[in-house]
Amino acid sequence: MIKLSAVIITFNEEEHLEKCLTSIQDVVDEIIVVDSYSTDSTITICNKFNATVIKQEFLGYIEQKNFALKQASYDYILSLDGDEALSDQLKISIIEIKNNWIKDGYYSNRLNNYCGQWIKHSDWYPDKKLRLFKKNAGEWKGINPHDRFEIKEDKTAGFIKGNLLHWIYSDYSEHNLKVERFSTIAAKAYYKLGKKSSILKIIYRPIWAFFKAYFLRLGFLDGLNGFVICVQTYNVTFLKYIKLYRLWNKN
Repeated sequence: MIKLSAVIITFNEEEHLEKCLTSIQDVVDEIIVVDSYSTDSTITICNKFNATVIKQEFLGYIEQKNFALKQASYDYILSLDGDEALSDQLKISIIEIKNNWIKDGYYSNRLNNYCGQWIKHSDWYPDKKLRLFKKNAGEWKGINPHDRFEIKEDKTAGFIKGNLLHWIYSDYSEHNLKVERFSTIAAKAYYKLGKKSSILKIIYRPIWAFFKAYFLRLGFLDGLNGFVICVQTYNVTFLKYIKLYRLWNKN
């Protein structure tokens, strides 16, 4: 059986962290937490589960996760956020994989909890994530704040049963704050990459984002919260492109 390191990045994760650590304690062989100087009870909770805590100023989502990978003792990684946990089925699947590891990485679906409701449609499910992998199989990439683990071209990936449970927003106000924050981070990341905005993109991209999530990906089946999620998909896209437009005009 292979040895598995759980790698988690945190900042003020006391609300959901205990669920996260409880779900992995019988699955992994060590827990590494890279914490961005939390001011709540995050560290106390980590100590309760004998996790190794490493303090690191936040470098950006992608950069922080790549830093965290280097702290793991073992070559096989389970990467989580502090507001995520393994479903019972996913725990079983990972234990089976530990006894018969074949691929370089394994995808699973992520199931998001929004204001107390598990969301089954729109862009939010199945929210396919690669979180179980060999350390040298790839690295975290993407455009902040949307990180993803990308395996190398010569590596292989499989799919395992079970959901990665994610408690994303507890109320609408929290979602509003994240939309504002994430759109700013995304606009700055796009600007650094030389990506451009335009009046056409500011108009077209948000409309398409809403239409795709609400109609093509059946967001309407999640009721009121499904509608709210798709409206916020519109909002974050609109804000991202208008902030990007202002960055280019300003600079």
